[in-house]
Amino acid sequence: MAHSSDSASAARAFDALGVRYEHAYGHLPEQHAALDWLIDRLPAGARVLDIGSGTGRPTAERLAEAGFEVTGIDVSATMVEIASRQVPAAVFHQVDARDFETEPGSWDAVCAFFPFLQMPRAELDAVLARVATWVAPGGHLVLATVPADVEELEITWMGQRVRATSYPTEVYLERLAAAGLTVLHAEVSRFTPDFPGMGPEEQLFCYARRPTEERIADRGATGPAD
Repeated sequence: MAHSSDSASAARAFDALGVRYEHAYGHLPEQHAALDWLIDRLPAGARVLDIGSGTGRPTAERLAEAGFEVTGIDVSATMVEIASRQVPAAVFHQVDARDFETEPGSWDAVCAFFPFLQMPRAELDAVLARVATWVAPGGHLVLATVPADVEELEITWMGQRVRATSYPTEVYLERLAAAGLTVLHAEVSRFTPDFPGMGPEEQLFCYARRPTEERIADRGATGPAD
């Protein structure tokens, strides 16, 4: 794998946590609200990619139950094994998002709930730009992260030593717009994970849409698609 150091570190942390991550974060209200929003807008049989799919719950499970064709990717072998067992209607692969190969425009929606917090900013920028190309015209990206002005900051999170990287909210919005997506919703909320010793954390949820090919072509004359 091309990104061995930080990818292996993230895999170790999530291998160690297993279902404890689901117990701590699986009931996050804003994540369920984002899934409600997305499910209401997807066509029957839509293809959805879940980046950082974890245990498969709640994202892949809810999307598969809604009848969509769901593929999950995660760096953690433990998470892929748990997800495959818990959500047999979806397909899961152990692969880093930076190394995942897929055709541009091949997904009706991409979900990315907190998968990009352990990579250097240059690679974060590159993966955000790549992921945006995977969304079909008229399709959606739903992204969540912890907004902060930090790069490779060593922290203890859920008892695991990790290196955290992020951006302030406005930078994420700029990156999504630069990638050709129209941000429809962006909100910062606070959530306290159900894990001993953890306090509240700020979380950014963004809903974005890739304009149709026609609107992309006309953007210079008509402005951003709504």
